[in-house]
Amino acid sequence: MTNTERTSVLITGGNKGLGLEAARRLGELGWTIFLGSRDEDRGRAAAGKLAAGGANVVLVPLDVTSDESVAAAERLVREHTDRLDVLINNAGAPGRGIPPAQATAAEIHAVYDTNVYGPVRVTHAFLPLLRASEHPRVVMVSSAGGAFSVVTDPGQPVSKLHELAYSSSKAALNMITVRYAQALPDIKFNLATPGEVANRKFAATDMNHHTGELTVTEGTDSIVRLATLGPDGPTGIFVDRLGPVAW
Repeated sequence: MTNTERTSVLITGGNKGLGLEAARRLGELGWTIFLGSRDEDRGRAAAGKLAAGGANVVLVPLDVTSDESVAAAERLVREHTDRLDVLINNAGAPGRGIPPAQATAAEIHAVYDTNVYGPVRVTHAFLPLLRASEHPRVVMVSSAGGAFSVVTDPGQPVSKLHELAYSSSKAALNMITVRYAQALPDIKFNLATPGEVANRKFAATDMNHHTGELTVTEGTDSIVRLATLGPDGPTGIFVDRLGPVAW
């Protein structure tokens, strides 16, 4: 095993965007980065960039929609460490923005498989390693689009995006995270949205075709803050880079 004193983190969807930037920032803190990537070639390239910058990184092939892939990822991580300090469930699927009248169960299921079932699969598989940590934290990457307070605000752009899959999947993730936090008080479970709700801003990523006004670094501020919480930090909260987000 290679991880003895370093803080360790597994990041799903870590080969690009918010996941890769969070990995870079946490790597600069001296953490061991388990970089989850569905595409192994892209993951290898991303891991190489992080390593070139001085990070201690281990590539973890990981498709969060596959039970077999998640199980294999857990076995690989266990080869390197006897504990996992932080899990960042970052992998996400935007869906195709299909209007409610045209949306089918199959369309919604495909998005839920990544955004809802994926975090459940990964969290369940890695609970034993998280419980072995003295101060375990789980960060779920959500969206302001999953907050009823935002979607029902006519001043928020997302209130005019008429789709079912993505926003409802993030709302479901929010509830799942709160329920984890309530049931497992020894592990901090929190939610981050990569934006500024009050200013109606979001981070520029591939998912939104880089139309966001915030940089990817600014977008990871909330993620990194929750990942680095101290032992006395909160659990079951939902934040953006400016502070709490109303449910």
